[in-house]
Amino acid sequence: MYEQELIPHLFRTEFSKISSVLTKLFGIEHLEIAEDIASETFLAALETWPYQGIPAHPTAWLYTVAKNKTKNYLHRNKVFSEKIIPGIQTDSIENFELDFSEINMTDSVLQMLFTLCHPAIPAEAQIGMSLRILCGFGIDEIATAFLTNKDTINKRLFRAKQKLREEKIQISLPSSTEIDKRLDAVLATLYLLFSEGYYSENKEEVIREELCREAMRLTFLLIENEQTNQPKVNALYALMCFHSSRLPARKNSSGEIILYEQQDETLWDQELISKGAYYLHNASQGVSLSKYHIEAAIAYWHTLKADTKEKWENILHLYNQLLQIEYSPVAALNRTYALSKANGKEEAIREAEKLNLMDNHFYWVLLGELYTGIDEGKAREFFNKAISLAKTVSEKQTILKRLDQI
Repeated sequence: MYEQELIPHLFRTEFSKISSVLTKLFGIEHLEIAEDIASETFLAALETWPYQGIPAHPTAWLYTVAKNKTKNYLHRNKVFSEKIIPGIQTDSIENFELDFSEINMTDSVLQMLFTLCHPAIPAEAQIGMSLRILCGFGIDEIATAFLTNKDTINKRLFRAKQKLREEKIQISLPSSTEIDKRLDAVLATLYLLFSEGYYSENKEEVIREELCREAMRLTFLLIENEQTNQPKVNALYALMCFHSSRLPARKNSSGEIILYEQQDETLWDQELISKGAYYLHNASQGVSLSKYHIEAAIAYWHTLKADTKEKWENILHLYNQLLQIEYSPVAALNRTYALSKANGKEEAIREAEKLNLMDNHFYWVLLGELYTGIDEGKAREFFNKAISLAKTVSEKQTILKRLDQI
């Protein structure tokens, strides 16, 4: 793997570990210092690896550089080092060592995840902070995910960091009762991260598999921890497995999305489908039903390619449940498509037009699909409207292809 591919990949997986270990050591009030040292570590890789070559052990190289940059910072900043060194009980900066053992990094990332989802800061800020610090999202990416602008996100993150400092929040796993209060925000963050990878709003890439992998990695940390291994966590992981199983079939050689009905099911990853079924079974052990349970069940039915009435009736029933638990325009659109497959297009058209999502290009795509075979003129009109609203070149190309097929 060339350095231009390896460094972004390592940034996604290692930045959170390095910054979490440093923040845990220095305290949340010194979060920016930890982020700066982690960023400088990757900058060193960008400046060095293209000329000197990729080191034999890239992650070990990053950890060594992070340790050295931390020592250099402590040397340069006497006041900071005098405050921090006694707290970590070491004889001198020269003997100071950072613990980059796998267990400490895992614990630090998990503790940081819950710290950033502290109830003292608003839910949107919790998710934004987690995406920025633990997932390496840029401000532009976070702004896109929240459908807002960079200034709003910068102000939101600044206020959140200030609040964490003011409250003097410790980086640790909360108590059993507190975990339940914060877990929903943690899962919302991981769900959003996976969704950004699977349905990317990035203009250059319609699927960003590294984000999907990172979301799965962080979710699995929750499963591995006894306190956080709860049914809804297993349900979210199952959902990610089912969706990820179809990634190899979702994009063609030109980088364009392949719609579900045109996908080559022989490319679906059966191992991931089996893993999803295993964790969905684990999720059924509890007494509560979350949106992740229902979405995972819907995703499971989509791993069965056969276009049967039973399949779509089950999917329709699940969407009805999902909309009762948590309404969203996307779920409503998907439910209407399932309705057309189960009960016919005429009924689905009546339901679709009630949604009135005039600024949503998926709404016009759905109407185009529903009117195909009924009124080709209207179908073409709706597909053209969808093209005018689509955000990415790939989305426009996919709709144009569908238009050409009418």
